[in-house]
Amino acid sequence: MSTAEQPDFFSLQQYLEIEENSLIKNEYIDGWIRAMPGATNRHSKVSLNCACELKRLLKGSPCEPYCSDTKVRIRNSLMNRFYYPDLQVVCDPNPGTDVFQDRPVLIVEVLSPSTRLYDLDEKLNAYLMIPSLKCYLILEQHQPIATAIFRDGGSILQQQYQGIGAVIDLPFLQVSLALSAIYEGVEFTPTCVQESELEYRDTSNA
Repeated sequence: MSTAEQPDFFSLQQYLEIEENSLIKNEYIDGWIRAMPGATNRHSKVSLNCACELKRLLKGSPCEPYCSDTKVRIRNSLMNRFYYPDLQVVCDPNPGTDVFQDRPVLIVEVLSPSTRLYDLDEKLNAYLMIPSLKCYLILEQHQPIATAIFRDGGSILQQQYQGIGAVIDLPFLQVSLALSAIYEGVEFTPTCVQESELEYRDTSNA
């Protein structure tokens, strides 16, 4: 069913039924559904590198990473949403039969042209409403640049890390995440965003 044929509003139950049978991933934003675009090989490599490094660092810990096939649910008096973050770390997981997590402590998004505004605005505001979240980590895919937004009680602290030698301390997980591990094997470009926006729009409407 094309986007033009879809009704404007879906109940939560309708969304979950659609997702169960869908060949593509869809996010749910307070009653409407947004199809997710595809990702470049560079995007996938950055995301996988980060997941593998966190898996290694967290071995023996009750916390573990979940990749982009697992949704995060955000449910409160202001919003009812399901997103597919590129990566999330959870220390108090939902049952294994669930298709989402409710209590991530870390969420990671790798920026792409089509999702950049969502990741830096809509998702930022939504993720910071998750009570368990300690850090939202935003990664560029074309340059070794990371922005970490830490939440400690009622305080928000934003810290940028730049350069292959930079290291992100994650004290709530008792680990440090090196950009050299996140960007291992990634071919950098002079600027941070180069892919055609049209290429992404075509993918998201497929």
